[in-house]
Amino acid sequence: MSRFFATGSDSESEESSSADEITPKAPGTTFKQSLLLSDDEEDTKRVVRSAKDKRFEELTNLIKTIRNAMKIRDMAKCLEEFEQLCRAFLKSKNIVDKEGVPPFYIRLLADLEDYLNQLWEDKEGKKKMNKNNAKALSTLRQKIRKYNRDYETEIAAYKENPQESADEEEEKEPEDSGASSESEAEDGDEGVSAKAFLKKKPEAAPEASKFLKSAKGSGDESTSSDEDDDEDWGSDTVDSGSESSDEGEGKSASLAVVFLKKTHDADKSSEKKLGKKKKPKKKERLEEEAEEEGGEEVEGGWEKVKGGVPLVKEKPKMFAKGTEINTAVVVKKLNEILQARGKKGTDRAAQIELLHALAAIAAENNLGQGILVKIKFNIIASLYDYNPNLAAFMKADMWKKCLDCIDELLDILFENNNIFIGENIAEDSENLGVSDQPFRVRGCVLTLVERMDEEFTKIMQNTDPHSQEYVDNLKDEGRVCGIIDRLLTYLENKGSTEEICRVYLRRIMHTYYKFDYKAHRRSLGLQGESKSEQDQEESEGEDSAVIMDRLCKFIYAKDRTDRIRTCAILCHIYHHALHSRWYQARDLMLMSHLQDNIQHADPPVQILYNRTMVQLGICAFRQGMIKDAHNALLDIQSSGRAKELLGQGLLMRNMQERNAEQEKIEKRRQVPFHMHINLELLECVYLVSAMLLEIPYMAAHEFDARRRMISKQFHHQLRVGERQPLLGPPESMREHVVAASKAMKMGDWRTCHSFIINEKMNSKVWDLFPETQRVREMLVRKIQEESLRTYLFTYSSVYDSISMETLSEMFELEIPTVHSIISKMIINEELMASLDQPTQTVVMHRTEPTSLQNMALQLAEKLGSLVENNERVFDLKQGVYGGYFNRDQKGGYQQKQSYQRDQKGSYQQKQQGYQRGGYRNQNQGNY
Repeated sequence: MSRFFATGSDSESEESSSADEITPKAPGTTFKQSLLLSDDEEDTKRVVRSAKDKRFEELTNLIKTIRNAMKIRDMAKCLEEFEQLCRAFLKSKNIVDKEGVPPFYIRLLADLEDYLNQLWEDKEGKKKMNKNNAKALSTLRQKIRKYNRDYETEIAAYKENPQESADEEEEKEPEDSGASSESEAEDGDEGVSAKAFLKKKPEAAPEASKFLKSAKGSGDESTSSDEDDDEDWGSDTVDSGSESSDEGEGKSASLAVVFLKKTHDADKSSEKKLGKKKKPKKKERLEEEAEEEGGEEVEGGWEKVKGGVPLVKEKPKMFAKGTEINTAVVVKKLNEILQARGKKGTDRAAQIELLHALAAIAAENNLGQGILVKIKFNIIASLYDYNPNLAAFMKADMWKKCLDCIDELLDILFENNNIFIGENIAEDSENLGVSDQPFRVRGCVLTLVERMDEEFTKIMQNTDPHSQEYVDNLKDEGRVCGIIDRLLTYLENKGSTEEICRVYLRRIMHTYYKFDYKAHRRSLGLQGESKSEQDQEESEGEDSAVIMDRLCKFIYAKDRTDRIRTCAILCHIYHHALHSRWYQARDLMLMSHLQDNIQHADPPVQILYNRTMVQLGICAFRQGMIKDAHNALLDIQSSGRAKELLGQGLLMRNMQERNAEQEKIEKRRQVPFHMHINLELLECVYLVSAMLLEIPYMAAHEFDARRRMISKQFHHQLRVGERQPLLGPPESMREHVVAASKAMKMGDWRTCHSFIINEKMNSKVWDLFPETQRVREMLVRKIQEESLRTYLFTYSSVYDSISMETLSEMFELEIPTVHSIISKMIINEELMASLDQPTQTVVMHRTEPTSLQNMALQLAEKLGSLVENNERVFDLKQGVYGGYFNRDQKGGYQQKQSYQRDQKGSYQQKQQGYQRGGYRNQNQGNY
């Protein structure tokens, strides 16, 4: 029998005491017990706890802290607590060996590993993490993976059936706590076991639920109390509890029994705490309960509302009852709505709804199209103002509404020729009412369409380019172009020249980067595969080239602003280059003289210029103009930041170079993904062009000390390739070009060809061109010709004479082509030889110095420069400035003479110097 209660039956007191010891303390327990215990008893009470309980309690507390840290994504805290948990688990090793690994520990390890893997895969979330959390995430992930290897079987068993594992754990916990309570109790034989006690609990569940949910309790136990009583459920429960206990026990029960009743209920609520892990879908349960409550709702009951400011259910009435609705009243109401625009606390969505309602009222009362046009202008403006932040883009529903409104506005303007709109119309002189005079409305539909176009660009910039959403958004471009075309038709009749130029530029910007496949097929003489395709091609009308030509020429003739004309010229050049019209594109670029003052233009125009130059270079390459292609691409590629210059992304930089505000501005200038130029294709074209120019030049000027580099980037790639300790087969595009260069240097055109044109390079680069086969044939031809030149430069010293027929067979070129190449080399004094026509041979002339003589000349030149530098340093130390300058001037004159002589020597050197050595020897000679 419990020593705390003198009254009541033995069994009842024993049951209540065991219940007290099993369950955690309820919030009001201390207050209740203080009424029952004397001061002496309270002081002397001691709790004896086993080592197992202490250790497991320490572990559970740490686990609770880790789970809280997981909820708030505090990785640093997780890592710190996990390390403490590992140490605490190590301390309790003896207990674990006896009892086995506790299930709650296994559950945490499994959950934590899954949680960390989920965080690790969330790339966007990782970017938003601060530095400490990101570092802690990486460390903790490695530690947990390593740590969990020791518990693989237990974790696998838990993952197979997590619910069963949870149930087992919950059964174990009461057993353990029951055992400890039995050891503490005085009369263990008479006491009710914890297991038996727990088994009884589900029967009392409805009573416990009454404490958790008043509405539900009133539904279940409505026999004894009304709805009014339910509102004050706390006191009623106490009363009903005391009444029931009085009836059950008679007058022999004391005040303690009342509190035992409460404690018993507290036990039930604590049971819920023990079983809360069985109910992970708390939200769903609450929703179900809410639905049940909704079903039982009666008049005067509770109503569930959303948090925050209560929403207005009914639309506010526009006009008082009986008001005569005319144009003046509607305009006044419109101005009232607009005055709230931009004020703090104004609901923008509600404002748009009000404007729509006003438009409906105006249409219903036949107030004329003038007032309708004015309201439409304001609706579209309100839609644009919905996101006050410049960087934010329109949501999908707002975007659709905006397109619909602009279409409706254009419909009204096309149907009613008597509506004049313009920014120059003052508000006082507007004519919105129905009268004999035409409607006059202040506003500019062109500005609205330009803003719509900018919003479309922002939507594309802020959508993931590899998602289906991007494709869906891109489908709206057809609608955007349709609106621009309709506006173009409207302004051609009613707009000024300046407005026509602006709308023409918008149309050009949606056309210039698109390849016209149908025009390309027609130029090749190919017809559509089916009759429907042929009909479609016929119905489509003008080619994009004709449209571009018409729009751009109008702007060249009529535009007064340099910016629109510059953009039109660049777009026109880009379109020509994209469709392989190399000569028109080149001539237009040279005639425009844009390269002279483009640095003064604004950044978007500079980006457009860079894109045009790149497209021009790629076009020149397709046409076989290798030198022109290299020159066009040189500036972009040599900078090392082609991605940034083309507006296709930002490079990582220090915050000193670019602050957060500048970064936002630069992100707004980015080109949408569907307009990007393939950077790998661009680099490949540049490196192949550089190879075809640089390798023959290197062979020709092998021993020339003053030899210049044509392409620094190409040389850098060669040096990287030479530094490789182990040369395997090439994998990346750059490695393929380097391997091809080495083969070309030896005059081996077949190996060079196999490295440049193969399946891997085709899929990465060459198949992306519209005329793939023609480009490949051009490349093979160029490789053969340049390999022949390189071979003659490198090995001419080995031959006295060589047959052109042999060269023709070796490089698979026609004899006239070989004859042409060798003749050019002799005329340009690159090769000291002569052609013997009867025998069709090339006879070499022995005029150049030997390899040893070449090296001696280089040594003499370097020693001369060393002596001159020493003299200058000596004069500076002595302070003989006058003598230094005099001698320097004289020396400079002599140096000039020697330079002329060197030039002459180098001329002879040119005649012979290209034959021997390689890139490595040339580097050794230079350094």
